[in-house]
Amino acid sequence: MFTFFIILPFWLLYLNMDYLKEIAIEKELIAKISEQKNKIEQQQKELGESLEYASSIQSALLPDLRLFYKIFPDSFVLFKPRDIVSGDFYWYARKGCRVVFTAADCTGHGVPGAFMSMLGISFLNEIVSKSIPRANTFLNRLRENIMKALHQTGERHENKDGMDIALCVIDLDKLVMEFSGAFNPLYLIRKGVLHETRGDKMPIGINAITEKSFTNNIIKLEKGDLIYLFSDGYADQFGGPNDKKFKHKSLRELLIKIRKKSMETQKKELERSFITWKGDREQIDDVLLIGIKI
Repeated sequence: MFTFFIILPFWLLYLNMDYLKEIAIEKELIAKISEQKNKIEQQQKELGESLEYASSIQSALLPDLRLFYKIFPDSFVLFKPRDIVSGDFYWYARKGCRVVFTAADCTGHGVPGAFMSMLGISFLNEIVSKSIPRANTFLNRLRENIMKALHQTGERHENKDGMDIALCVIDLDKLVMEFSGAFNPLYLIRKGVLHETRGDKMPIGINAITEKSFTNNIIKLEKGDLIYLFSDGYADQFGGPNDKKFKHKSLRELLIKIRKKSMETQKKELERSFITWKGDREQIDDVLLIGIKI
């Protein structure tokens, strides 16, 4: 009986050892990648949970719209945050025959914008705690409070965070409206004609020029008037066949086109138009649009 031994060349044994080392290294890399993947997934889960919690806090700060719809039965609030939390916010309050309502657009969106919106809502609640002042008084006090909270003094290096806002105060007995705006305008449709009242060209926050009082525009209302306040998210959305902004001109044309419909139907038409225009593109900003029929 014969016994055979196969002696592998040294170079072949060396190659085999290298191969085994490569397999070990590859397994180690796979294990590390899997560990990192699990960590990232856990971090994303925790971040998502934190954002959901922040969203619930922000929602709790926003006023209950049920009372708003009782005050203005033919009205709507179209609110479409880009992210889980929003830099846009709506707000209203009533004392006696005077009602104040606003559409605000804070610097940024997502978490930074949400922090600003919470500041804004808190300060507005503070301003209205005793009575409802004139519309421009709201904006003047809000600007002062925001600048103090953010330690804005006008230094070149400091942040320029703030908000653009459109705010109305209506005396329900006299049917007189006051409007004041920081960049954002008011649209009023009366007898088929759209009238625009522009906001002042300065923000709620530090400004490049010396702060001056916001303008208090007084408008005598008539039954059937349509009032619209909004942020710039709707008009700035890219879409359509040429991937361009929707623009304010198109928004005005759309509002005139749907003016004879109920406000509830108008909201549906506006939302449908926005979704159609956007198509499969990402929503670029928070969207807020308030409509009221007198």
